[in-house]
Formats: sequence, C-alpha cells, structure tokens
Amino acid sequence: MKPRAIYVHVPFCEQICHYCDFNKFFLKNQPVDEYLTDCDTEMKWTVEKFPNGPIKSVYVGGGTPTSLSTAQLRKLLRSIKHHFQIKDPEAIEFTVEVNPGSADREKLHMMREEGANRLSIGVQTFDADLLQKIGRDHKPNDVLETIDRSREAGFDNISIDLMFGLPGQTMEQFEDTIHKALALNIEHVSAYSLKVEAKTVFYQLAQKGKLPLPSEDAEADMYERLIERLTEAGFSMYEISNFAKPGMESTHNLTYWENEQYYGIGAGAHGYVGGVRTRNHGPLPKYMKAIEDGNLPYLEEHPVPVREQMEEEMFMGLRKRAGVSMVAFEEKYGRSMSEVFGKTVETLQEREWVMIEDGRIKLTERGRFLGNEVFEQFLLQS
Repeated sequence: MKPRAIYVHVPFCEQICHYCDFNKFFLKNQPVDEYLTDCDTEMKWTVEKFPNGPIKSVYVGGGTPTSLSTAQLRKLLRSIKHHFQIKDPEAIEFTVEVNPGSADREKLHMMREEGANRLSIGVQTFDADLLQKIGRDHKPNDVLETIDRSREAGFDNISIDLMFGLPGQTMEQFEDTIHKALALNIEHVSAYSLKVEAKTVFYQLAQKGKLPLPSEDAEADMYERLIERLTEAGFSMYEISNFAKPGMESTHNLTYWENEQYYGIGAGAHGYVGGVRTRNHGPLPKYMKAIEDGNLPYLEEHPVPVREQMEEEMFMGLRKRAGVSMVAFEEKYGRSMSEVFGKTVETLQEREWVMIEDGRIKLTERGRFLGNEVFEQFLLQS
C-alpha cells in the first residue's frame, strides 16, 4: 500500500520545555531558510523513490511550526502541496501544531488560505504555576486568544493537548484544567501522562531527587476523571489518549494506530514507507549534509518482517477503543489472529484485560489502565 499520510517536522522552538525529548533547537541563529529548502528537496526525492497515492492527512509538527515567520511557514505548506497528491487540501485533514501565543492573525489566516484546516494547540495545563514549572512560555489567557483568532481565521477543527501527572499537580488543579478545556468548545482533546525522558531537564531533576511527581494511583485517578468528564461532555475516547466530538476523530492519529504507512519529512522525523521504518538524522548539520551529498537523510532503515508487522498491528490497534478486527487482520496477513496470537489472547481474556466483541479484540476497562502490560504480551510470545 502506498503511504497516504505525511508528517513534517519543524525542529525549531523559542522555548525548550522541561519534559520534551523531541528533536528540537532554539530558533535563534538557526539556518531556517536553508532547512526549508532541504525539506523541499527531501520531499521531491522521497516521492520519486516511494510514489504516493492520494493523501488523506498532513501533520506539521515540532518543535513549534508557528515559530517560523509567516513567509517561511507558507513556503513549507506550499512545498507539501507541490510534491504530494493533494488536489484539494479542504478534502483532507491538514493539521498544524500551534503554541498558544505563537500565531498572530496574519499567520493563522495564511495557514487557512494555504489549506490547513485543523490546529493542534499545546495547552498542557491551565494552571499558571504549573506552566512555569514545566517550562512553558505561555499564559492561560494566551490559549483563549489563540482559539478566538483561529475561529476568526476559519478553523472549525481544533484540538488541544493536555498533560497530567505533572510535578506537584493535584487532582483539584487537573479538574480545573479539564473544566477550562471544556469551556473552549473545541472538537478534540489529546491527553498524556508525564513521562520523564532522558536528556530532558526533568530527567536531570529526577536523578537528583528533585522532581516531586504524583503517585501512580493519583495519576490513574486523574486519567479516570478525565475519561469521566470528557465522556459526560459528549467526547468519545476513540484511542487511549485521544477524545473527539462525533465525527472529529483525527485521521492522522488513526494512521499510526491502524499501522498504515506514512511519510516522515524533516530532521529527526520517522517514516514508514515501502514496508521499511525510517528515522532521519536529528542534528541539523547531519540532516543538511546528507541532503547536500545527494542522499535521503536516513540515520536508520529497518525493513519490518511480517511477524513484527503483526505484533505492531496488535499493540497499536489495541490502543483504539474499536480494537483490532479479526477479519481485517486475516485479510491483511493471510493468517488468522487465533493462529498467530491465540494463546496470548486466551491468557489476556482470562485476566480480563481484553475481550472479543463483534469480531474485534478490544481492551477492557481494566486493560486500558494496564495498556503497556497488555501490549508487551504480544512481544513476549515471539
């Protein structure tokens, strides 16, 4: 199958958050224009090597895409439309990540004119003290202003990111954030618990015993409250961390969870094309040197064996509320799910971590809170 989704990475930020381990660099004094030219070249070569079918989703992430000037961001959006089969941007899901306060009216109107029709806004929390603790450079009111400007520019599909399990965060603080998020009348919410990753400020603090995190039970309680409040407000939890109003589920998110192929463009970007998972060079000099030398900027290329594809189908597909279709699995791989994973599924059913319903295997409510332990079982059988 030809990839029908595109991820493009903009690795520049005006502020580095304390929890972030994504590939990113301070914007000041970076070769932004040269980078955008190299991304354009990478798109051209990628499509020549791996022809694309009609694209169904584009996601421009970072870093902070809106840290680019209006002209620079326009150049990137036009490169995407030039190289990939996007006859009508309005007919696909076209997302750009936005930091609150980083997109003025001109930039938002330009994005809308160039075909972007969905925004993903990095809110994280509405608590001013917590925003400071996690290294964010926006204030709670910046979120409201950004959403008002986005609506004015014509965006009617807006998602926000929230985090829980933050240092010193209480249930009361998190409930207040949920309440304020729902008052925004947005279409989609992605919510993640804090993971302390290597090479971050938080990792350094944790190593010194200076990162007071909520207990696992408190974090689980926050997640449970999130599900409860968003469900009451008319959102459907279509994936472990993603909630949408009816019909507003993210096409791009589902590309990953349904184990479909996608292009990854830019420094540090991951892709999945031609049955091969790729990872680009992260440091800008290495990424740009590869392009200068006439090569696609791959640091790693991993051909995915069929067995591994089947494992990925299970542990990614089970993140979705709809689970994994047993019929679709057999059509895709020519073997039944029971033949490949029968013993594992049986064990997980006995533990009441998964259930089979309408020809699909799904996580139970209990299994949802033990997601990683469930997913690991499909690897342990190998």
